[in-house]
Amino acid sequence: MIGSALSVLATLGAPQSGCGTAHAAGAMRIAVSIPGSSRDVLVHLPRGYDGAQQLPLVLNLHGSGSRGSEQLASSKLAATADAHGFIVAAPDAGIAHDRGFVWNIPGVPTVSGSIPGPGAPDDVAFVRALIDTLDAQLCVDTRRVYATGLSGGGRMASWLGCAAADRIAAIAPVVGLRAGRALGEDQTRVDTASCTPARAVPVLSFAGAQDRTNPIAGGEGARWGYSMHAAEQRWAAINGCRDAPFVRWIEAGTYAEGYTGCRDGADVTAHVDVAGEHNWLVADNEAMWAFFARHSLPD
Repeated sequence: MIGSALSVLATLGAPQSGCGTAHAAGAMRIAVSIPGSSRDVLVHLPRGYDGAQQLPLVLNLHGSGSRGSEQLASSKLAATADAHGFIVAAPDAGIAHDRGFVWNIPGVPTVSGSIPGPGAPDDVAFVRALIDTLDAQLCVDTRRVYATGLSGGGRMASWLGCAAADRIAAIAPVVGLRAGRALGEDQTRVDTASCTPARAVPVLSFAGAQDRTNPIAGGEGARWGYSMHAAEQRWAAINGCRDAPFVRWIEAGTYAEGYTGCRDGADVTAHVDVAGEHNWLVADNEAMWAFFARHSLPD
């Protein structure tokens, strides 16, 4: 009899450890630790959060020299979370810079011009620990974890697609799409060996045609060398996209470009605002969430 009960429990699977505990909706901070460091992460729980239903998680990554609190406030993603019912986590990066922090993307210079050394905080390990911690303390659907971010945070979201595709269901970088490091001295080409995720990763990026910090055409040295189009092409190759590239207007002043017919529905698309600069357009939040909501990790 006991054996039968255990068999049933094994079939059903263990309950999510963070479910069953209610928390007040709104902002809270949760400590996340990896060997050698600990960070308090700002988390937004959506309106109506009851701890009973597993909710998606969106990682909202700040730009270089900023903080998670600034990114959460400026992106207005908390309001989108309240409208659609997902959790937002806005962590600080691991490397201190000016009044804020920068992300450690191995082999890529930060805005200071230096490449993080071997002793720099491992931000991929930290993100993995963040997901595990939130899963343990909140009611998170770990098959629906997504990454977005602004500028340097967009580059980090891109890197998570490369280095943590087993945990991140889809990425949506804002003015920061990358697909791995540049190829040695040739900053116009992607080092294909630097980003080889084991699964196809759906990509939606946002860019401004007037961006002078991370120009669509590239050309800003090792920090931002190859073009956004080269990044799209590399993700299309990673995702096994079969159809010819497309360009189409989606509304006045905004066009979409990219690749469809990709493996497991992991299409690669960019929305380009012809008047846009190096900034987050709150109007894109709905399109971003609609994209995320279509994707989850495979069983």
